[in-house]
Amino acid sequence: MTRRDTDSAHNVAAVDLGSNSFHMLVADARDSTFRIIDKLREPVRLAAGLDSSGAIDADARERALACLARFGQRLHGFPSSHVRAVGTNTLRQAANAALFVSEAEAALGHPVEIISGAEEARLIYAGVVHGLAPTQPRRLVADIGGGSTEIIAGHLGEPQLMESLPLGCVTMTEHFFPHGRLSTKAWRAAQVHAELAVEPYAEAFRRQSWQLAIGASGTVRAIGKVLSAEGWADYTITRAGLKRLGAALRGAKSIDRLKLKGLSERRRPVFPGGVAILTALFEVLGIDRMQVSEAALREGLLLDFVERLGHRDIRTRSVRAIAERFGADMAQAGRVAETAKSLIANLTGMTAANWEPAPDYLQWAALLHELGLAISHTGHHKHGAYVVENADLMGFSRSEQALLASLIRCHRGRFQPQLFDPLPPRLAAVAQDLAVVLRLAVLLHRGRHAQPLPPMTITSDGSTLALGFPADWLAEHPLTHADLSAEAEALNGSGYELRFT
Repeated sequence: MTRRDTDSAHNVAAVDLGSNSFHMLVADARDSTFRIIDKLREPVRLAAGLDSSGAIDADARERALACLARFGQRLHGFPSSHVRAVGTNTLRQAANAALFVSEAEAALGHPVEIISGAEEARLIYAGVVHGLAPTQPRRLVADIGGGSTEIIAGHLGEPQLMESLPLGCVTMTEHFFPHGRLSTKAWRAAQVHAELAVEPYAEAFRRQSWQLAIGASGTVRAIGKVLSAEGWADYTITRAGLKRLGAALRGAKSIDRLKLKGLSERRRPVFPGGVAILTALFEVLGIDRMQVSEAALREGLLLDFVERLGHRDIRTRSVRAIAERFGADMAQAGRVAETAKSLIANLTGMTAANWEPAPDYLQWAALLHELGLAISHTGHHKHGAYVVENADLMGFSRSEQALLASLIRCHRGRFQPQLFDPLPPRLAAVAQDLAVVLRLAVLLHRGRHAQPLPPMTITSDGSTLALGFPADWLAEHPLTHADLSAEAEALNGSGYELRFT
């Protein structure tokens, strides 16, 4: 194996389908850190392409897919396990997001996930504070994107308070400064709008007593460059500098007439909305000075890769945290998890058996399958599924949470294949297999005792599962025999057949 081949085995890529720009970082990830080896960025302006019905219009779609095709060429040969592509606010809001994601995956050649505002905030914080010295451990991080603004307060590397606000440089500029017109009245309206959006969260963030404010994203970096180039601040963003910048914007009368040193033509069309948002953050949160970070969401995604490659996946910590918060029986959940993983390892004929993350999802679903008991025993699988699908589970995308929720929803009762239809096609097929395996694991541990199961054989040709028990074991365990008979009946007509001897 050549050195190049060895290095490529450690290469990972983070793709950010932002509301203003699409970004991609390629890095060498190993030894608990990463080294960036390539960067790509294109100003797609996806948020500007939302039509009156809330759908991404044809022009924005064409720009986005052409960009992703170029990114895809750079990623040729990467296994999908080494690429994480995420969509943010505009894809969270777009009426035709599902169709666009399907097209985006084809153009990029890799899966695209839509992440929640909370997950976006977590990744931003991780990327920004990575490598900071611990001299000012309490940090406030703000990231102004094209369609949303994330505010995070944390201690060292741990976020403690996160909010995602519907304020973006693209959407604000389009709404308050249409056709590039600038005026004192429009400026004040934009500021009031932004301040009203931030105000409900201001006291909670002030209570965090942060010592260092850090700004991320292209908007903040652009503001920092202008303030420095104009001599209004020295490599930081200050309240006084923002006031001078606001006055300059109002005095220009139009975006095209802006005469600001350091402002790129690429950033100019959405600059006023970003300045209005940052000014509101300074005023409402009481910020006097903000450092500018070169890192953001993409670096957070790369750190997640490092964690996962080092078997320190935050998703497992998230699952355990919510299971414990709802008082789940962790011993019982652990037994179900181990049996489920053992079963899938032996079912080589199933689609899910060849899906690398299958054991992880079975473990997470097993740990959470009784979550709903904290609400009610009746229909607890439905209650648990609802909680998991709607909770802020750190590390998971929306479709990943939907997959977990579907497994929990289907772990008991009548098997309903149609419940998997809303999942992306690449997940729907494996989800059904995983659900069948989880159901069997739950059934086999109905007694809730620590006594190990007998040695079993299990085989599958894809649709037929055959379980084999030691001689006379089922006769000595009539409840299990009855449960297996009922399960065979429940799976009847679903495309699966269960046999047992």
